[in-house]
Amino acid sequence: MSRPRFRNAAPAAPAARAARLLAAAVLLVACRAPGAGVESGPRPLPPQLRADVTYLAADALEGRASGTAGNDSAATYLARRFADLGLAGLLPGGAYLQRFDARSAADAHAGRTAGRPTQNVAALLPGTDRALDEHPVVVGAHFDHLGRTTDGALDPQAGDSIRNGADDNASGTAAVLELARRLAARPTRRPVVFALFSGEELGVLGSQHFVANAPFAIEGVQAMVNFDMVGRLRDDRLIVYGTGTAAELPALLDSANGAPALRLSKVPDGFGPSDHSAFHARGLPVLHLFTDLHDDYHRASDDVERIDFAGLERVVDYAERVVRRLADGPPLTPIRTAAPAPVAGSSAGSGTWFGSVPDMGASDVAGLRLTGVTPGSPADRGGVKPGDVVVEFGGVPVTDLYSYTDALRARRPGDQITVVVLRGGERLSLPVTLGRRP
Repeated sequence: MSRPRFRNAAPAAPAARAARLLAAAVLLVACRAPGAGVESGPRPLPPQLRADVTYLAADALEGRASGTAGNDSAATYLARRFADLGLAGLLPGGAYLQRFDARSAADAHAGRTAGRPTQNVAALLPGTDRALDEHPVVVGAHFDHLGRTTDGALDPQAGDSIRNGADDNASGTAAVLELARRLAARPTRRPVVFALFSGEELGVLGSQHFVANAPFAIEGVQAMVNFDMVGRLRDDRLIVYGTGTAAELPALLDSANGAPALRLSKVPDGFGPSDHSAFHARGLPVLHLFTDLHDDYHRASDDVERIDFAGLERVVDYAERVVRRLADGPPLTPIRTAAPAPVAGSSAGSGTWFGSVPDMGASDVAGLRLTGVTPGSPADRGGVKPGDVVVEFGGVPVTDLYSYTDALRARRPGDQITVVVLRGGERLSLPVTLGRRP
């Protein structure tokens, strides 16, 4: 069967068309000239942005783990949100849900051989230029999280507590929905595919399934823009991965960075532990937006109360300018980047604990810059501080996250080592006794 053209998507339901007309009316009001009865002042936060994060990160969904009722409820909610925005389902027959069985390596190693029935959610906004129908921009995020399991959790002592994943990744999912609302009100020349993935926490399984089973020619994609953990903006700093995957991307990102400007940390690598990597593995340009790790990552404390909604909206504002440039501009010149070497050791590691929070966007330093240190951890007791750059760990040179991870996994709890850091231009040697991961 021939591939359907994007323009032939199923029409929106009457209620969805009404919602779209309402969005257009709101846009017309927003575009009125100053002095025409519109109050000046700060723009209010889009209420639906907060509502989407709050719903997805509620205890009722029990953390949205793939293969659970909470994950299914989240998928149904997301499909309904796309329909209310007037967007057609991308899958055959106008369906929004792309069902699959998530089979992870971790499950297999634990003796769980049955797949986890789950689903991606995908919708389509047609473009205005038919000549560009086969060259969409894909905007995506994962909506699954850890649920009640300790698999992958950094607080196993919390047992079966719900890990709601407000930042990881209700924030990114809500960002995609807000972008869908804005772009539906003023479509771009290229079509935009909105894809929300399950199975990311199990090994980017949902995005891999989507790329392998896309209902369109995946090689025609202009670029994929991914959102993962964008709800904790600090010091105006936004990390953007994939800046080296197309020749035009660095200049495009700078041109989109209007006032008030964000501090962009550009990382050329198009791979990494999120859904953009599945697209770049097919040679496609990708961008991955990320506001960095924090002490609540993969813990039960990642709740909605800790989301910086004003910062999240700033990320969406910037992303809208980027996506519009991608969707309205000329074709990109893709550049393949090399996949990083696999980290040595098992996925569970040695159980050795240092207690640092790496700066995932620090590509401009020779070493591992830290954005945080866990209170009471071996690193904290040894005098390591946020902002330090680790350059040596137990006699092993550290040049990046991968060499640091190898050095850590080669150690055991109780080992007494020297950690060498750079702090304010000074090289410090700090004695540290490594602990056992809690």
